[in-house]
Amino acid sequence: MKKLMLTAAVLATFAAPAFAEAPASPHTFTGNLTVASDYRFRGISQTFGKPAVQGGFDYAHSSGFYVGNWNSNVSGNQYPDGASLEMDFYGGYKFEPVAGLTADVGLLKYYYPGASIAGVRPDALELYVGASYKWFSAKYSHAVNDEYFGLTNADGSYYLDLNANVEIADKTTLGLHVGHQKFKNSGALDYTDYKIGVARDFGFATIGLAYVGSNADSALYTYSNASGSKSKDVSKDAVVLSLSKTF
Repeated sequence: MKKLMLTAAVLATFAAPAFAEAPASPHTFTGNLTVASDYRFRGISQTFGKPAVQGGFDYAHSSGFYVGNWNSNVSGNQYPDGASLEMDFYGGYKFEPVAGLTADVGLLKYYYPGASIAGVRPDALELYVGASYKWFSAKYSHAVNDEYFGLTNADGSYYLDLNANVEIADKTTLGLHVGHQKFKNSGALDYTDYKIGVARDFGFATIGLAYVGSNADSALYTYSNASGSKSKDVSKDAVVLSLSKTF
């Protein structure tokens, strides 16, 4: 019996390394998919008040570097002569300057294949800097090229947004947002937007409901369809329902 016990102990000693946990990978890949009743970008509808299907993917390295892509349908009434598609490409670096505070710096390209607004491409390039602490985050995005969402001589335009996301119940989050868009040399287009919403993770997906609005000049944010038979103020307050999943 002692010999059997000794043999088992020896075998267990040599077998132990085979059960050791593999080191965690420094690479993380995630994807996301969303269906929404409206695509609101900085408070303004990008789909003429119609539904949107959105999705993308992200790669992150444990060092803090990351890259990603995100896509959504947009309205041809607002982005004419193109594919009615927005494609975002971004990359950046996240780090903790002090414990609990996460800083984020990166570059984001907005690309609208084939689209043209009065002969100007609506593409944009922004440099952003952000920070988050617990439930609060802030981000500053700065235009670094001349053409900016259909405007020219707009380098130096910016968007500043503040966000709070507080867990109010199990898997349920209250989200609060306020932002300000400033257009260089086109001050009449400037506005402040806001959002209040609730999202709950049901496991199979996260369902969100939000009230979104702005104080934009409705006359400057009203578009007509191709035939001119219908017009819409895309800055008007609205309730947005969304279903999203990260995998």
